[in-house]
Formats: sequence, structure tokens, C-alpha cells
Amino acid sequence: MTHSALYLNPSEAARRLGVSAKTLRLYEQRGLLMPLRTSAGWRTYGPTEISRAKEILALRGLGLSLMAVERVLHGDVKCLEQVLAQQQAALEQGIGDTVAAVERIRLLRQSIAAGHIPSLCELAGLSKPVRDACLSLELPWPWDGERFELLDIRPITYIVGPLGSGKTRLAREIAAALPNAVFLGLDRLAEDGSPAHTRLDGDPGLKANVESALTWLVEEGGSPSEALTALLAWTEANEPACLVVDMVEQELDRATQEALISYLRLRCSPHRPLFLMTRSSSILDLEAVGSNEAILFCPANHGVPTVVQPYPGAPGYESLSTCLATPEVRARSHGVIAFRPTA
Repeated sequence: MTHSALYLNPSEAARRLGVSAKTLRLYEQRGLLMPLRTSAGWRTYGPTEISRAKEILALRGLGLSLMAVERVLHGDVKCLEQVLAQQQAALEQGIGDTVAAVERIRLLRQSIAAGHIPSLCELAGLSKPVRDACLSLELPWPWDGERFELLDIRPITYIVGPLGSGKTRLAREIAAALPNAVFLGLDRLAEDGSPAHTRLDGDPGLKANVESALTWLVEEGGSPSEALTALLAWTEANEPACLVVDMVEQELDRATQEALISYLRLRCSPHRPLFLMTRSSSILDLEAVGSNEAILFCPANHGVPTVVQPYPGAPGYESLSTCLATPEVRARSHGVIAFRPTA
């Protein structure tokens, strides 16, 4: 291997690490990763920089904020206790799920030995992973009863579309169709978020979870606000089993939006999927969409919503990308809603 092959430009380094070049730039801005410079001034990443980037990504994978990552890289490991406890709890939950599945199989085998023929539902329930949960429903106006199916519910699903495309109605239908799901509308912001404070005051455990999440988000560069607390009062709760959020970015600035989606990506679980309505490119960065995420696009012509892949050239990608804008641009249309005639 030549000497030059050991040094990668930002795009090559990002591809090697499985992240976006934007992520590497963020790490640089926070002082966590300092690329070398060529004689022409271009950024380049050698073996040492790639190794440091892998360390950062490993710590991020544990759920550490960027500020906490910085502390660990400087030798302060006290902040690892909480995230390791969370990892342990998640693994123990997984063990519990596996033990329960083994017990169901054992009981089915006993039942078969006794002459009972199991139903197809019983058998399908053994082999079908949670992630493969599916959704099938008839869409109301403006789709007039067309069938909508989502065969693979990811931990995070974005719902995107232009004004008047029916995305809010779709979100409500999804929440109504999925078991133990809740639609979290913009009324969460009513009365300066007082419903959220009432919810937190009645649940000390949830309040502690929200305070911990706020600390993480502030360390990540976000700003505390009533709008953010109103969101966390639901995302940090043990229930519901599925949360569908109307305009997740509402009243959050750019830095907070970016911190929030980083947090949700780290915390997302197939056991508690999130559906996030958005038109913000800070929430839905098409370059950063991972394998645990999906995008539902509602076309302007009221065609059936479709899953769009997050890369140029994919069917629907161009229409999808035109629906997304920066928080600054989105703020100009704050409060604008589409006219909805009576069905």
C-alpha cells in the first residue's frame, strides 16, 4: 500500500467509517477530531485520525453526548457509569425476551406432542422479529379508501410531504391503527407546555428521565425550552408502545433539532417505534439516514404514500428533498397550514 493510500479525503474517510462527511466536520468543530492538512490546505485523515474517529463513534454508540465523549477521551470515565447501566439493562431485557420466546416454543412443542395443531398465527409469532411488524389500513379522504401498507416498521420512520399532502391525516391514521400508539399533536405546546409539566409532576421517574435527557441534549449543543420538554415528556416515558409526533421540530432551533435527532437515533428501539412528521433538513438529514430509519413520503397529488430511499436517483427522492428546508427557512412558514375542505 502506498503512503498516499493511507490518507483519505473527507468523503473517503466518511465512507470508511460509515458516517457522513458532515459528521466528521461536526467532530472537528467540537475539537474531538483534528484532520491533517495537505500542502494545498485540504483536509486529510491518516491512520491516527481514523483510529480516533472510531473511538468517538464507539463512545457515541454507547449513548454519550459529544461533551461526554470529550471528557472520556481526556481520561474522565465517570460519565460512563450511567450509559453502561443502560446498556446492561437493555441486554438484560433482551435476555428476558429470549427466555420468554424459548418458553413459548417449549410449550408449543408440548402441545404438538399432545396432538394439538398450532395455528399459523402461533407459528408466525415465533419467527417474526419485532422489526418486521407491519401496518395495513384503508386510507380516508383525500385517498378515498386506497390501501396503504408498511411491511417493515423501523425504529424511526419520518413522515414527509408538501403542504396539503395529507401527512397529518396519515399520521393520525397510523396512530389509530397501531396497538397502544399515541398521536402527539401540536397541542403539546398549549399553555406554554403546561400539560407536560403536569405529566412530569405526577411521575417522578419520568421527570428524572427527562432531566437526564435534557442534560444530554444541552451537552450536545441544544437549548432547553418548553417545546423540548413537551416532547421529552412523551419520548422518555415507558408508554405508549408507539409514538407518532406531529412536526417534531416545532419551536426548536437548529442546534436543538440536530441534538434531538442524534439523541433519538441513539435511543431508538424496534420495541418502541417512533413516527416523526417533519419538513426540517436538520431533523431529516438525507445523508445521515441509517438502516434503522425509513422515510414515508406523501405526494402532492394525493397518491398513496410511499417509502422513499434516501439517495439521489431513487424514485421520489427529488420530490422528497424539495419538501425539506433548514430551520431558518421553515420558520418563515411558521403557522401556515393547508386549506382542508370538509370531507
